[in-house]
Amino acid sequence: MTRQCEKCGFVNQDDYDFCAKCGNPLIEGVQPRNFMVIKPEDIKINKKAIAISYIITIFLSWSGFIVGVLAKNTKMATFAFFGFFMPFYLVQSRHPTIRKHGIIQLLISLVGVALSFYVMLH
Repeated sequence: MTRQCEKCGFVNQDDYDFCAKCGNPLIEGVQPRNFMVIKPEDIKINKKAIAISYIITIFLSWSGFIVGVLAKNTKMATFAFFGFFMPFYLVQSRHPTIRKHGIIQLLISLVGVALSFYVMLH
């Protein structure tokens, strides 16, 4: 069974209390709940979390280079790929500042991984 909206005529699922298209109540006497819409630009950025994400990215992406320099003939450079996880996560954010930090961390990771593989192969 479906519920048709009296306002716009959209056919909704039976368990919907409000129209999925226009938001009109489908049941008499049902009042919509108040909710807040938060835009990504309104979110405060935790600067400590951003700093920690830089530390994690640098540690993971440059560790293969450091270990490769200290211990010759090691395959530890492959560990450096873990440095891409944090930047890829941050780049997907809707907040422009967080996305910017993700791109910067992605560049840091690329350099670290490239140096790690250079040390491993030479």
